[in-house]
Amino acid sequence: MATLVRAPEGAHAVSDVQHKKHTIALLFGGRSSEHGISCVTAAGILRAIDRERFDVVLVGITKRGAMVLMHEDDLADYRLDGPSLPEVRDNGTRVIWPASVDTRSLTLISSDGTLSSLGHVDAVMPTLHGPYGEDGTVQGMLDLIDMPYVGSGVLGSSLCMDKHLVKVVLASMGIPVAPWRTITRGEVDRDPAIVSTLDEGLTYPLFVKPARAGSSVGVSRVTEASEIPAALEIAFAEDRTVLIESGITGREVEIAVLEGREGEPTRTSSVLGEIVVTGREFYDFEAKYLGAGGVELVLPAKVTEEEFAAIRDAAVRAFEGTQARTLSRIDFFLTENGPVLNEINTFPGFTPASMYPMLWDASGLGYTDLITELIELALEKRPSY
Repeated sequence: MATLVRAPEGAHAVSDVQHKKHTIALLFGGRSSEHGISCVTAAGILRAIDRERFDVVLVGITKRGAMVLMHEDDLADYRLDGPSLPEVRDNGTRVIWPASVDTRSLTLISSDGTLSSLGHVDAVMPTLHGPYGEDGTVQGMLDLIDMPYVGSGVLGSSLCMDKHLVKVVLASMGIPVAPWRTITRGEVDRDPAIVSTLDEGLTYPLFVKPARAGSSVGVSRVTEASEIPAALEIAFAEDRTVLIESGITGREVEIAVLEGREGEPTRTSSVLGEIVVTGREFYDFEAKYLGAGGVELVLPAKVTEEEFAAIRDAAVRAFEGTQARTLSRIDFFLTENGPVLNEINTFPGFTPASMYPMLWDASGLGYTDLITELIELALEKRPSY
């Protein structure tokens, strides 16, 4: 298996060939419960993107799914430390995508109903997290009109978004995953007694998770059977399918993966990051994004060469085997018996303080150059499937 451990260095971090200035549509917000995180991610990218190489069109998606034209001033206060998470507001505009593969021009319907062209767009960067964005839905729309975009395609996005199905695939590849059971809302409604059997064959503490949600939204840690019904209700609020998963004893470590240029091997960061939970039950939404205490991020993580190699190889196999594209952050538990894969994030948190860009920065690829690399990967001519 071909892998490249070190990040590109210096001038090789971006293409050596000088191209014309490209226009990128930055797509953010969305209908999922991770709407606010997506907004903060977009603001971070907007501040850092190379303006000598890229023009940016800002397309926000409201919580009701309306696509509206945004301006830089709208994103100026998008941050995690405000009184509330940011939100794309409906300003009355509508952004209309191309009607066929014959054009890549976006159309604007202004709030007064007048139409105008937003011009040609070379690629889209969907900074969307969770359902209706990271799950293949937006990717399918973009594939339909032959619009290049950053990130995985329909199959890779939808597969990695579904925690049950991706575990099935990873286990079939021989990549260790935590033992789990899956239950649907319909199964519980038809037979409520089934809840009392859900911990059979599993090891406490258990983690009850929505199958298709991210950022630890809807996740509960339970230490006894009596806590399972309430945890199910929290998870069912996010998805009709829920996983009950054995807790794994081990260090929580993460690695950044980057697709190789055409004909080149998949790349990984040259270091790992570690999540050290000290004063919380687990690395939850509040700890990830809202500055709650009890968690320390260690970068680089102290691991042996053998441990790093095992995680790197499993990450590359998982990235390629699930047909992920462009980028992923892959999370593991490092146990006495080796790495156990926890999750594949096809568009991980991407603020300057997020683990994915920090891993690349520690590997020699800075935030602005990383953004450029992702866009240039999207601009490469490649099939959708």
